[in-house]
Amino acid sequence: MAALLMPRRNKGMRTRLGCLSHKSDSCSDFTAILPDKPNRALKRLSTEEATRWAESFDVLLAHKYGVAAFRAFLKTEFSEENLEFWLACEEFKKTRSTAKLVTKAHRIFEEFVDVQAPREVNIDFQTREATRKNMQEPSLTCFDQAQGKVHSLMEKDSYPRFLRSKMYLDLLSQSQRRLS
Repeated sequence: MAALLMPRRNKGMRTRLGCLSHKSDSCSDFTAILPDKPNRALKRLSTEEATRWAESFDVLLAHKYGVAAFRAFLKTEFSEENLEFWLACEEFKKTRSTAKLVTKAHRIFEEFVDVQAPREVNIDFQTREATRKNMQEPSLTCFDQAQGKVHSLMEKDSYPRFLRSKMYLDLLSQSQRRLS
């Protein structure tokens, strides 16, 4: 009897999980994710700027609204920890105080890199171990290898999906409608 009930329960679970996998296509109101004052920000965002995000991943990361849009997209895919780690590393590289550098390095490691970290990023064992060794004497470059792997992963995986997403396409459409 239990075996007969399993397929029905699994079908329900598949249906719910299927809805989650399509979630990234359901967010067409981009204004909810923009920093600061969303309506004013959306009006300032030109079609040209949003279109440039498709030129390269680094162009997207260099634009604050590009980062905001990409972050919102990653949240729908439950993988925003990759971008948050990359941004934390960028901010970490600006640290000038040696005492703060050590504290920040350990905080980033414990938050993103350590096994079972609350927002663990997807990196291979060798990179994780090399980063762990770097924690013995943290420096401004201690996360470079891990950050590079995460950047590459986002660039090859999440970024192309973002460019095909309804969220991004709707953003382009909204910005073009404002021009006409």
